[in-house]
Amino acid sequence: MSRIEIRRILVGAVFLAASAGTAAAETQVERGRYLTTVGGCHDCHTPGNLLGKPDFTKALSGSEVAFAMPGLGVFAGPNLTPDKETGLGSWTSQQIVTAITTGARPDGRMLAPIMPWQSLSKLTKPDALAIAAYLKSLPPVKNKVAGPFGPSEKPTGFVMAILPAEVYAGLPQPGK
Repeated sequence: MSRIEIRRILVGAVFLAASAGTAAAETQVERGRYLTTVGGCHDCHTPGNLLGKPDFTKALSGSEVAFAMPGLGVFAGPNLTPDKETGLGSWTSQQIVTAITTGARPDGRMLAPIMPWQSLSKLTKPDALAIAAYLKSLPPVKNKVAGPFGPSEKPTGFVMAILPAEVYAGLPQPGK
């Protein structure tokens, strides 16, 4: 075999391998699943996760644990499944992308400061759309999450407090 024939075979093999890699590339939904997993979305949006016993049969359907932020209120991770009554079922993909990248919900309310939309604003458009596609692909789970509660409202359920150090230091110590 001549060098030219060997080179043609090698170039063809590289092209074939590249084509096979493209065919095996992840889908948009798979990419979204990956991004929500490494992005930690389950941490605040899956029941039981903040209590150490995540219920992945209801993945991303909202948390029963809320975060208290002095002067702002109490916020729980809402239902991200496509349930029309309690989740994102009536949101378009673009509305989901806007919320996670700008903090603005379709109703005009801003997401709670605990939601890291500022970091997610760095997502590429394809990655943000992949997250939206993944969320829309989930089975709808009916799970009404309590709140949000304003600063003067009494929250229900478990609450994690985000406190300034001097406030935390002044709290009664357990067992004393």
